[in-house]
Amino acid sequence: MKSLLDKLNIAAVNAGACTGQGQWINDPHGEKLTSFNPTTGEPIADVVMATTETYNKVANEAVYNFKSWRSVPAPVRGQVIRDLGERLRELREPLGEMVSLEMGKIRAEGIGEVQEMIDVCDFAVGLSRQLCGQTMHSERPGHRMYEQWHPLGPVGIISAFNFPVAVWAWNAALAAVCGDTLIWKPSLQTPLVSIAVLHICNQVMVDHQLSGIFNLIIGDNANVATTMVNDPRLPLISFTGSCAVGKQVAQAVASRMGKSLLELGGNNAIIVAADADMDLAVRAIVFGAVGTAGQRCTSTRRVFAQKAIAADLAERLVKAYSQISIGDPLSTSTLMGPLITESAVNTYHDAIKAAVAEGGKVICGAANANLPAGNFIEPTIIRMPAQTAQVKQETFAPILYLMEFETLEEAMNLQNDVPQGLSSAIFTTSLQTSETFLSSVGSDCGIANVNIGTSGAEIGGAFGGEKDTGGGRESGSDSWKVYMRRQTNTINYSNNLPLAQGIEFG
Repeated sequence: MKSLLDKLNIAAVNAGACTGQGQWINDPHGEKLTSFNPTTGEPIADVVMATTETYNKVANEAVYNFKSWRSVPAPVRGQVIRDLGERLRELREPLGEMVSLEMGKIRAEGIGEVQEMIDVCDFAVGLSRQLCGQTMHSERPGHRMYEQWHPLGPVGIISAFNFPVAVWAWNAALAAVCGDTLIWKPSLQTPLVSIAVLHICNQVMVDHQLSGIFNLIIGDNANVATTMVNDPRLPLISFTGSCAVGKQVAQAVASRMGKSLLELGGNNAIIVAADADMDLAVRAIVFGAVGTAGQRCTSTRRVFAQKAIAADLAERLVKAYSQISIGDPLSTSTLMGPLITESAVNTYHDAIKAAVAEGGKVICGAANANLPAGNFIEPTIIRMPAQTAQVKQETFAPILYLMEFETLEEAMNLQNDVPQGLSSAIFTTSLQTSETFLSSVGSDCGIANVNIGTSGAEIGGAFGGEKDTGGGRESGSDSWKVYMRRQTNTINYSNNLPLAQGIEFG
């Protein structure tokens, strides 16, 4: 553990705020935060959290440096992100292992998360030469009309524990090439990986003779998160978390006329039609439901199986679940690590009890026998007679609700009948069925897949969902536009002054 901390330069600092070229601020009034290993329950290291006073120092630095960063040509900003991506490549494995150590996802997923950071850096470098506006035809002779995009300002990023570095990178890489400075408040459950990332950012900033582009603030809700959300100096708050908290963030930011980018919960479903490739479906369901111990916003939580194949699918899933190795996430043989906290374990047990009380039958898991010490539980499958109130709740744990349907219309209605609208999938070999699922009468989610599971989104497509998921879009496509402000420009190169809509005045 110590060698890992040393390799990432974490052992050299326990301050909870960073600004400028490696200027770490050790707040004399800050409270101690201990990062615990969810696998063993043992402490890893301590961090001194920041107070509101320290937050204001960091915010002032971000505001000050935005004034010069916004004037740097976008392709030159892209070179900074290119070098950040290269530095992440060099530290891909130790940083990924740090994610596994502190968050609990298996080593392959931890390293995969860092690869996601690298991928979005590559995407952002190309984007730095493609921040394009449109040219429109003016109705007035001798006029040219077009739009352009300008940097928005300092951006606040509040990230969650389950993807402690990748979601920051989605925001930071794009916002930085757009000309914005960043203030990052990570989850209090994963402070060490954020410190490691800021060390990397500091090295890149020094190489480019920059300061204050990437800033870090580790603190509680009262001192930091609430202050960030209400800070008029931050025109955009990107928040990843629960639907309930996301609604509070949206209201607070809107009240000061700011913008919010919300990536909230998901209650994701897979529909398995009778003509589906069952081998594909089983593999996708198991990874979607068990990967990251069910702690992804895109985790598969509901499966709707057509009646003709429901029993066969259930049998296949139970067999597959019996082969899931549970244990130390840093072991290469492990397929599922622990939940993040003991509180999450209690929530898992409460959800199973509630589902059983509503008529559910546990067909796999929930015994939790012979498991290692720590926040370990068994992935669980529950056959439900119907989509009950509990099924409509999102539980951040590997609980899979299995239900039956007869018609495609019934299955799509069931899938859409939840408050969240993030990710969805259908398994079928029918072109007509797949196209109906993807049509306007099909899935109401921001992500809809055919013969692919609900989790594992690629960088190139915009990531996000509808309804209580918040409507935000991050990463690919034209998601960059949220980090910039649009300006419409009209140039009159004639000697006349015609008015629009043919108005005569004077």
